[in-house]
Amino acid sequence: MSDEAATLALGKALAGVLHPGLVIHLCGELGSGKTTLVRGVLLGLGFSGKVKSPSYTLVELYAISNLDCYHFDFYRFGQPEEFLDAGLVEYFRPTALCLVEWPEKAGNYCPAPDLRLTLAVAEDGRDARLVAITPGGAACLSNLRARMTP
Repeated sequence: MSDEAATLALGKALAGVLHPGLVIHLCGELGSGKTTLVRGVLLGLGFSGKVKSPSYTLVELYAISNLDCYHFDFYRFGQPEEFLDAGLVEYFRPTALCLVEWPEKAGNYCPAPDLRLTLAVAEDGRDARLVAITPGGAACLSNLRARMTP
């Protein structure tokens, strides 16, 4: 991906294949585009408001039609147990879509992903790597490839 617009476009394309019950882990260094990708997903789902990073609030809810989309950011966790202390496990339910930045900071407490998306800054922009972890994640990737193939 060459720039922020390409990251937004990937997020919008991804939005077309996501559904409630999925957990998406967003990995990458600071500034790699994780929040930008979430903004693209939310735009693709029809959200038109401001998208902010939940670095301090830990979670932001975006209610879009009948979908509750939760955007988590665990960057500020000092220890994984903070996930439990904050009572975040209750958000991960079959009726919600969960997008998680810095999942590794929550250790094994954060629910396993269906899809892991890793962003990295590269010389010519950003690289994105999507890996399916579950059959639901594999279906998303298959559908995404079909949508992006001319």
